[in-house]
Amino acid sequence: MKDANQRVVWITGASSGIGLSLTKRYLDGGWKVLASARTQGELAPLLDAYEHLTFVPFDVSAGNQIDAMKETLSALTSHLDCAVLNAGTCEYLDMTDENPDWKMMDRVMSVNFFGMVNSVDVCLPLLKKASRPHLVGVSSQAVQAAFTQAEAYGASKAATRYFLSSLRMDLKQFNIDVTCLLPGFVDTPLTQKNTFSMPFLMSADDAAKRMHTALESRPYEFAFPKRLSAMLWIGRHFPKLWLSMLAPKTDNQK
Repeated sequence: MKDANQRVVWITGASSGIGLSLTKRYLDGGWKVLASARTQGELAPLLDAYEHLTFVPFDVSAGNQIDAMKETLSALTSHLDCAVLNAGTCEYLDMTDENPDWKMMDRVMSVNFFGMVNSVDVCLPLLKKASRPHLVGVSSQAVQAAFTQAEAYGASKAATRYFLSSLRMDLKQFNIDVTCLLPGFVDTPLTQKNTFSMPFLMSADDAAKRMHTALESRPYEFAFPKRLSAMLWIGRHFPKLWLSMLAPKTDNQK
């Protein structure tokens, strides 16, 4: 593929998990990939194997890096055909602690929500220069129904989903399509720390394959797997039942 015709994608959170798997898929599809994360992580071997892969270090939560990132990306490409904003983190709030770590809300929001805002700030000028640009953000199926200890994570991903929905309206005038991805439980370094049951857990490669295929049709939203979506439908429409199923039990209920 000639450079003049090569499509360009920027992927955040690309050093592991879903971001790494998506990076591989875009590379194998002939795209020029600008991959960002705080460190190279598992990207390192790919940098030697693919000449059309460039690592661009970026901490999405660091607002003071935005201007430098704009300059760096502009030096690497004249436009972005696609931006996949995937960087994220997760922490859980333990209400059994006498002093719950409420500062966790700031930490998680700074990456999952404000990190996406910062990333849009970075990539929007280059998306506007593409002929048919596509902005993609990763939220979570956690927004579909409440989960225990997920106050920080769920709220940040719900904010992300609404942010993308509003952007979809405001960016239509620039011919920019906006997609919100809502994956279920995916086997990544983050979820490997979880101590609870994760129904319908899938590999990062499987999740990336589903995402990559779905993005070809540029949907407004894509939630998967469908079995988890169906389960969470119960949580939304029968909240009392959901509460009785998931809420921690008191000593006299055990």
